Amino acid sequence: MFDDFFIRALAAGLGLAFVTGPLGCFVIWRRLSFFAGTLAHSALLGVTLAFSFDINISFSVLLVSSAIALILLRLQKTTKLPGDALLGLLAHSSLAIGLVVIGFLSYIRFDIMGLLFGDILAVNKKDLLVIWVGGAIILLILKIIWKPLFASTVNYELAEAEGMQPEKVNIIFTILMAAIIAISIKMVGILLITGMLIIPAAMARNLANNPQQMVVLSIIGGILAVLVGLFSSMQFNSASGPSIITAALLLFILSFLKINKLRQLKK
Repeated sequence: MFDDFFIRALAAGLGLAFVTGPLGCFVIWRRLSFFAGTLAHSALLGVTLAFSFDINISFSVLLVSSAIALILLRLQKTTKLPGDALLGLLAHSSLAIGLVVIGFLSYIRFDIMGLLFGDILAVNKKDLLVIWVGGAIILLILKIIWKPLFASTVNYELAEAEGMQPEKVNIIFTILMAAIIAISIKMVGILLITGMLIIPAAMARNLANNPQQMVVLSIIGGILAVLVGLFSSMQFNSASGPSIITAALLLFILSFLKINKLRQLKK
C-alpha cells in the first residue's frame, strides 16, 4: 500500500516522538527552550567535523553537543553573565565555526537544506536501528534519573538537601538532550529538532492536569504530528520535516483554543 521509504519514515518519526515527548516536558518545566536551540545549532559543527575526520555523524554531533552543554554548565559557575547571554554566545559561535569549517571543505558537497531541515524520507534501516535503540537507552536513563531530575526542577535546593545530587543529574540530562539531537538530525534537521522538543510538550501543558498526564499527551501529540505531517507531505508534496512541525503547531493552536474556551465556560 505504501512504499518502503514511507514506512521507514513513519517508524522513524514515531520513534522520535516517543523520546522527544518526555524530554520536551522537562525542557518546558525547566525553561530550557533556548538551551535546546543552542545544542541544535552546535550540531552543524558536529556534522562538519564528522566530514572532516570521516567519522559517524551522530557520534560527532553527540560529542560536540555534549561538549557545548558541559561548557555552558561550567561558564554558569565561573562567569557573571546571565544564562541567556551565555546561550546566545555558544549558539551563534558554534554555528559560525561550523559554517567557517564548511568553507574550508570545498571538496565535499554539503546538502545544507538537508542539514537544516532534515529528510525523514531518506532514513534507512541503520538509521531506524539508531533511533529505536538509542531512543530506548535515552528513555531508560531518563526513567532512572526521573525522581531526582523532577525534584531538582521543582526545588533545586531541597533536592540538594535531600542528597539527590541535582548537579550530577543535570549533567546527565544535558547529555540526553545532546543524544536526542544527534540521533534525530537526519530526520528533522538542525532547525526543526527544537520544535519537536517544545511544541508537543507545550500542547500537552495546555491540556494536562499533572506531570504524568503531560508526558503522555506530549507523546501522543508528537505521534499525531508525525502522522499528520507525513501524510500531508505525501498528499501536498511538501517538505516532510517542516510539515511535521507545522502539524505540531496546529495541534498546539487547537489545544490553546480549547483551554481558552473552557476558561470562558467556567466564567
